[in-house]
Amino acid sequence: MDEEKRLGVYVHIPFCASKCGYCDFCSMANQDKLMNPYQDALLLQMQETFPRLKEYYLDSVYFGGGTPSYYGAERLCELLREIKATDRLLRSSEITVECNPDSMHRRELRRLRKEGVNRISIGAQSANDDILRLIGRRHNWRQVIAGVQRARQAGFHNISIDLIYGLPSQTKEDWADTLAKAVALKPTHLSCYGLRLEEGTPMYNTYIDSPLIPDEDMQADMYLYTVDFLERRGFRQYEISNFSRPGFESRHNLKYWRCQEYVGFGAAAHSYVAQLRYSYIRNVRGFTAGVLGNKSVIDSSEPIGMLDQAAEYILLGMRTAYGINKEDYTNLYRSDFAPIERMLEQMQERGWAVKVPNKQGNANRDRWRFTPSGFLVSNALIGILLEAQTREKFDANPWMREQFEQRGGMEEIEDQAPFLH
Repeated sequence: MDEEKRLGVYVHIPFCASKCGYCDFCSMANQDKLMNPYQDALLLQMQETFPRLKEYYLDSVYFGGGTPSYYGAERLCELLREIKATDRLLRSSEITVECNPDSMHRRELRRLRKEGVNRISIGAQSANDDILRLIGRRHNWRQVIAGVQRARQAGFHNISIDLIYGLPSQTKEDWADTLAKAVALKPTHLSCYGLRLEEGTPMYNTYIDSPLIPDEDMQADMYLYTVDFLERRGFRQYEISNFSRPGFESRHNLKYWRCQEYVGFGAAAHSYVAQLRYSYIRNVRGFTAGVLGNKSVIDSSEPIGMLDQAAEYILLGMRTAYGINKEDYTNLYRSDFAPIERMLEQMQERGWAVKVPNKQGNANRDRWRFTPSGFLVSNALIGILLEAQTREKFDANPWMREQFEQRGGMEEIEDQAPFLH
């Protein structure tokens, strides 16, 4: 089978039992009455879309949210059966359902596993119950432990846990305790995100500029501690915020970071198929009414040309431990890699990037990636690489030439670079 003809499937479930204080995702609480019509809209959207994608095999399915476990196993299994009905879903597919600990019920988990779901992602966030209450979570750490146990009893061996650092009143010791307790549960995968206060959320209004939020230096320390702690315990960092046991990387999320194709269903879902990127409207009621009423629910749509693909190759590739290389870039963009490599060499001098030799000795396949310190300032560094993508862009920015063609030109950018959350 042609790897280029494999497609990931994302299904957005926007329903929650309650809304967390930091959440800016497309989700809603206390709207259970919308679940059935939304389910009808999802099924109809799949029935209309999949016949146009017959040339693709489906190798990953991800139910995200919101809280898919709150939506219920019956509805999730119905959606999965619709996907199976395409006869294009590979037996080896990774099929993930996001869960919150308070809605992980034994019978529901067993039903999901029997239907073919083989990966569970648990939103734990913290092992400190006081902090969990502070940020609006409905569960405590004891429920996280119970949720992991129930998932294993239901037959799940691939279990991911989501955690957040930089939370209100969180100390380095709190974060270290959370990491230790999470690792003790023996997950195969951990996602560790820095808190981002999004404008319009309750926590933004309460905590923006608050001394209760760990500052950037402390968050940087938490991040570097995370990388070291997890590496010592057998977790490989394969993306800025993601760590896994060998062979348990999130295959679905790797599609995003490797510029591979995926199709999304549901309000606010995004797709990238046949060099076209598009998304659906965020309004759940509007999405449901639009699909069921045979009206357009497209929010944005744009073709992705060669220049865009090359930019995304850098933007997404440098977020991963895999990184980028000359041969891939040249084949994709048909342009000179030298300006980018010069920037990477300057970054290497500052300890932010490293060149990993190709095991077969092919220098064009040597990979450039960021170090953990480079990941901390990767927003700024990736911006510089994008500006250096063509000589025309580079020549149009004299400040870059002055700072990066001279030794020591990185210090000013380091001072200005925001910490990447």
